[in-house]
Amino acid sequence: MSSAVSVRPALPRLPRTRRTRALAASVAAVALAGGIASCSPPSSPQTIARNQLVGHGWGNNQQFGCLNNLWMRESGWRINAMNPYSGAYGIPQALPGSKMGASGANWRYDASTQIRWGLDYIGARYGSPCGAWGHSMSYGWY
Repeated sequence: MSSAVSVRPALPRLPRTRRTRALAASVAAVALAGGIASCSPPSSPQTIARNQLVGHGWGNNQQFGCLNNLWMRESGWRINAMNPYSGAYGIPQALPGSKMGASGANWRYDASTQIRWGLDYIGARYGSPCGAWGHSMSYGWY
C-alpha cells in the first residue's frame, strides 16, 4: 500500500537576513506590477511640524530645534502620549486633550491636527517655539 505524500518545495535555507530581503524584494516586485495597492508611508511628525512652522513664519532651524527639544521632553513626539498625573495628551500635551478638537475632529490620532493646535497655542501664548522652550526650561512646563 502506498500513501501519497504531498511535498511542498521548500525555500532555500538562507541566513535570515537574506531571506527577509528576498521576501521584501518579491513583495516589492508584486507591488510594482500592480498586484498590491501602493501607498506612501505617512510623514513623520517632525516633517509635518517643519512644514507647518513655515506657515507660522518660523521656518528656520533654530525654531525647529526649540520645538523639537520641547516636544521630545513633553511627549517624545508620540500622538498617543498621555501624562498619567495630569491627563495631558498628544504631541503637544494639551490639557485637556479635547482642546485639540478645535483644530480637527481627528485630534486623538492625527499628528497634523495635534501639531497645528500645538503651534497655534505656542504662537498665542509664547510667541514662538523658542519662547515656549525658554518657559519650559525655566518652569518645567509650558
